[in-house]
Amino acid sequence: MGTSVFMSKRKNYVVFLNISFVIALFAFTISYFYSQEFLVLNSTQIFKSSSKQGCNGLQALEDYKAKCFYLKSKNNPCVEQGYIDYLYLFYCKFGTFPLLGYSLLFLWLLVLFYVLGNTASEYFCSSLESLSGFFKLSPTIAGVTLLSLGNGAPDVFSSLVSFMGGGTCEIGLNTVLGGASFVSCVVVGVMSISVRRRCVRVNKSDLVRDIFFFLLVLLCLTVILVQKEIDLWGALSFFSIYIAYVIVVYVLHIRSKNVGKDSEIGADLSHHGNDLTIPILQNMEKGVLNSVEEAIDEVGQVKRRWFCLGSSRYSSASCGIFLSILEMPLYLPRRLTIPVVSEERWSKGYAVASVTLAPLLLSTLGSSQIENSETLRLVIYGVGLLFGIGFGVVSCLTTEKSSPPKSCIFPWLAGGFLMSVTWSYITAQELVGLLVSLAHMFGVNPSILGLTVLAWGNSLGDLVTNLTMALNGGAEGAQIAFAGCYAGPIFNTLFGLGLSLVWYCWSKYPSSVAIPRDPYLFQTLGFLAAALLWSLLILPRRDMKLEGAFGGGLLVIYIVSISWSVIQALGSSQLDAY
Repeated sequence: MGTSVFMSKRKNYVVFLNISFVIALFAFTISYFYSQEFLVLNSTQIFKSSSKQGCNGLQALEDYKAKCFYLKSKNNPCVEQGYIDYLYLFYCKFGTFPLLGYSLLFLWLLVLFYVLGNTASEYFCSSLESLSGFFKLSPTIAGVTLLSLGNGAPDVFSSLVSFMGGGTCEIGLNTVLGGASFVSCVVVGVMSISVRRRCVRVNKSDLVRDIFFFLLVLLCLTVILVQKEIDLWGALSFFSIYIAYVIVVYVLHIRSKNVGKDSEIGADLSHHGNDLTIPILQNMEKGVLNSVEEAIDEVGQVKRRWFCLGSSRYSSASCGIFLSILEMPLYLPRRLTIPVVSEERWSKGYAVASVTLAPLLLSTLGSSQIENSETLRLVIYGVGLLFGIGFGVVSCLTTEKSSPPKSCIFPWLAGGFLMSVTWSYITAQELVGLLVSLAHMFGVNPSILGLTVLAWGNSLGDLVTNLTMALNGGAEGAQIAFAGCYAGPIFNTLFGLGLSLVWYCWSKYPSSVAIPRDPYLFQTLGFLAAALLWSLLILPRRDMKLEGAFGGGLLVIYIVSISWSVIQALGSSQLDAY
């Protein structure tokens, strides 16, 4: 009964997002072709008051007409981050109806968050899990590399887009640190309060290890921010901490297994010790769903972001044709361009369509980056069309209708991985672009939205998944969820932020790149370190029990941190207005 209610609510949520997508897309399309006549304004007066402030100068202009004229000018400093110019749409197309503009942008924001998270869970995680099986990676190595990448995909892609966008790297820094603070404080705090009556104890050695690495990462970030710049070698050194973390986890994992062979007690400690850092390990070693997953399934949590085990479509028998059609707008474009070769989701029609349309999508994205060369664009389109037709014909002749291919499966897995990365990157790019535009509309620093809105959106899946696991998975589920609250942010910070820094520095090599001196970053680092020290000091004193006082302290630290940052942001925006 509970499962059907949950599934019904989830279906309603998905249908609402699909309808929102159709409405927003229709409104954006109509507004693009609909032109409004504006009064001719004095451009000299406009530029004199706003050009010195860059895109922030929009707030110095009086009304939407002046702002629209400013955005239409050739010297417009507000360069759009994604494929849609949200500032132009808002001020030039919805200027007379601001409430409608804000409503559509809010709906679009929800759609982008859903597509980013859903693409990671349904496609990116599935391809990574298949690749780990194809390369026969050990559970430990797969858990701390490919599968952890699937869990933190939204944060990783948001960070990459922010650093590649130019002038928005502070958003990437605040997003990663904001997400780490949310998971380490809010998720752990809520989970501790929820299980306080169950006398759940967590593993001390894993806690000390993870907090040690986390504090080391925060120290390195502080040094980078103080120096205000970083070169390629510094970025590689920061990223190498993740490699050291993987080695330590692997060595401890092997050691615990060896100790477990000597005695039953050692085996029990191994089972509840280092494996808890990587929740996927138990499932990969057993080969079946464990009791934690079964408990989660009982409450309807079918698609788990942390376990990263892929997902299946809702049964068509449980819903009408009309609801199925309403689910298609967001589902169909990705299904037609991302190859999927799992047994549960195999469809020859979709498979042939995906390998045919994927090269066309890539050629379209590639041609959009080329300016002032129509010939080169046509060549790229032609190459994409040629490859698409060729792949489609080959897949149609060599695949079966009933099951996915068994031989030569690597090209399918690589294609699924590439296209899931493409869709995740496109979505993250639009999401960052929309948040930057909203920051300019409201007159606040874009980094504060990365610290709050983007970090919250990317971390809500962790809150729901870990809390559900802790409440319904018994003591074992609570320990796995608790360990994941530290292992996940460590991965996102070291791998996501580290990879972004390496990419950014490589593009500017041999010169160093400037790191913006953002006060929010230092505050977030300080409060995050305080939360980690709070965990390290309180839990051993409480015999490693998750209690309400411990969780409440973490929530207080997070609330004070966010409140201070928001008050500063609002105060600085008011000062800028004067």
